[in-house]
Amino acid sequence: MIHFTCDLCGKMLLADEDTRYIVRIEVFAAYDPMEIASRDLEADRSDEMRDLLRKMEGAGADDLEDQVHKAFRFDLCPSCQAEYIRDPLASARRLRARFDRN
Repeated sequence: MIHFTCDLCGKMLLADEDTRYIVRIEVFAAYDPMEIASRDLEADRSDEMRDLLRKMEGAGADDLEDQVHKAFRFDLCPSCQAEYIRDPLASARRLRARFDRN
C-alpha cells in the first residue's frame, strides 16, 4: 500500500482514503521576445559573451538550471489545501511575522 504524507502538516494520507491534493509549482524565467534590428545582428557581442561566461564560471549545472526553470510537487491534506488556496504565497503569515517583531 502506498502512503503519502501532507507536506505542510505531516499528517499521514493513504492513497485509498481521505482526499489528498497535489500542488505543482513551476518557476521559470520570463521570456519576452525582443524586436531585433539589423544593427543588433551586426554588433560584436564577444565582450558580452565573455562576461556572461565569466559570471557562469564556478556555478554548478543545477544552480544554472534553477535560474531558468524549477518545478516542485507537494501532497496536501484537505485542511492544508484549504489554507493554501486562501493564501498560496503565505503573504498573510509573512506580514504577521514582520509585525510581531515590534
